[in-house]
Amino acid sequence: MDGIAIPQRLGRPRKRPRRLAADKGYSVRRIRDWLRAHGIQAIIPRKENESLRNDLRATFDKDTYRRRAVVEQCVGWMKECRRIGTRFEKLAVNFHGMLQLAMIHRYLKILFSDRA
Repeated sequence: MDGIAIPQRLGRPRKRPRRLAADKGYSVRRIRDWLRAHGIQAIIPRKENESLRNDLRATFDKDTYRRRAVVEQCVGWMKECRRIGTRFEKLAVNFHGMLQLAMIHRYLKILFSDRA
């Protein structure tokens, strides 16, 4: 999390996101405490066997969590490209280029499809 730089309209880039969406696997007290200590809102659903632990401030924003699906679908589309899923490229610069090429391919496929 310390290597993130989120561009802003004015001023220097933010170092931390305002919110973090994750699945139930990340619903751990240590993670929630770290996020709270750094001023990041946790958008993590609670496990069914997990109690609220007297944490009445913990609310779950379903609408924000649903937007997380965009990222999950993008990763799924990337894995459709065998070259990216198996990481054929050893150098990071080449791998980044293949990611860009895959996104261009996906965009053109959506742009020129008959269903759109």
